[in-house]
Amino acid sequence: MTAAATFRFLAPMPRLVSDPRTGNDTARWAAELRRIEDLGFHAVAVSEHYSSGWTMDALTAMNFALASTTRLRAIPLVLNNDLHHPAILAKAIATADVLSGGRAAVGIGAGWLVDDYKALGANYDIAPIRIDRLAEALQIIAMFFAGLPVTFGGRYYRLDGLEALPRSVQDPRPPVLVGGGGPRMLALAGSLADIVGVHARLGPGGFDAGAAEGLSRASIDKKISLVAAAASEAGRPVPAIQFTCYDVNIADVQVTPIRPSFSDFIDAHPASFADSPTSLRGEIGKCVDDLQRWRDELGISYWNLGGNVEAIAPIVARLSAE
Repeated sequence: MTAAATFRFLAPMPRLVSDPRTGNDTARWAAELRRIEDLGFHAVAVSEHYSSGWTMDALTAMNFALASTTRLRAIPLVLNNDLHHPAILAKAIATADVLSGGRAAVGIGAGWLVDDYKALGANYDIAPIRIDRLAEALQIIAMFFAGLPVTFGGRYYRLDGLEALPRSVQDPRPPVLVGGGGPRMLALAGSLADIVGVHARLGPGGFDAGAAEGLSRASIDKKISLVAAAASEAGRPVPAIQFTCYDVNIADVQVTPIRPSFSDFIDAHPASFADSPTSLRGEIGKCVDDLQRWRDELGISYWNLGGNVEAIAPIVARLSAE
């Protein structure tokens, strides 16, 4: 019998508080990171955006988080592939991995938020092109972490004998997470990623009712089956599965804000969401039981339960000790 996967909890990167009188409180930020580490979280995750008041650059924040801790891992969740050359990104992650003693990872996707592209004056190509470009990027990243000079000739990228330096500490490589919600993205992730972030399918409309529908229990089952089928076809083990709960309420403490369009959709379709990991609600014991069941039934071992780390800490303590 195969042993159950180890639970690994991700905490969002703490906010960097800026006060016009005193400047940025970086000491408090670093202390919050060490608190996340002490509470037993596996990693801290930071998103990448260039609009809507987003503050931090993902890779810079990741590196400072690694430098501010000793055990905590860090991962961008996720980078927009269109904004990074894959060889330069692989070198950056390998460098972070060496300097942190093997605690770096990379999360990457095809890009979806139109406002980010507009803010940067970048072309927002149709989804098939963005996914094709990501497929080439993932091949280059894999080749880089294989340790041999990288020569690649594709439609979007060309490399000629790039030295794969530095050598990463982790064997065989820092984990590569690919996030996606549509069938093609999930198949790509299943065939090339170490961790697959199973999410809603986000288009230009963002997190609307259509995206929410993709997070019903039946939809999540189907998405994870697509990942497993792609891995099998590629002749590789099924990647670990990562999932973000959008509605977490622990012992009557609302840990995550409920998105209005999403909560309305749940209220209108209660049967579809009766056992969906999208919503985690109840006392500590019930939440622990639900997470264990979803891990055993769906294979989800990486969890993001929101930013209230104190409320989540009892769950992390019980399940990380398995």
